[in-house]
Amino acid sequence: MSKHPSSGHGTGSTIAVNKKARHDFFIEERFEAGIVLEGWEAKSLRSGRVQLVDSYVIIRNNEAWLLGTLINPLSTVSTHFVPEAQRTRKLLLHRHELDGLIGTVERKGYTILALSMYWKEGRCKVELGLAKGKQAHDKRANERDRDWAREKGRLMKHAR
Repeated sequence: MSKHPSSGHGTGSTIAVNKKARHDFFIEERFEAGIVLEGWEAKSLRSGRVQLVDSYVIIRNNEAWLLGTLINPLSTVSTHFVPEAQRTRKLLLHRHELDGLIGTVERKGYTILALSMYWKEGRCKVELGLAKGKQAHDKRANERDRDWAREKGRLMKHAR
């Protein structure tokens, strides 16, 4: 499976990031997928008019579909065309990647989330994450660790 490197997106630029996903879920694996867009959607993405907060992936008929992504149309969209801002969009993955994701989601109860959207060589890509939900105590532990790291940084800074 072609896993997406977590160090960055190569030569592309980030369009949107789903910060809530990292807060509410443990991200165990990352994947890169292409996305089928309409012309007005690509123009809106270039303007950064997208929200990934409630984006997730379902697999239906051995195909991956992105739901919950909001792409707001530009005001210049044609008047005789009615854009659907939150339509279901098809994701492009290799067959072996899809088969692996189907097995994991069905057997182990994982969720597939959209983590970020970015440009790569002129094409829009979506970073997907294989995720498991966090409980409330997990979130509190993460906040405690983050606060301690921040406090430790302050203490080290003043100790110099």
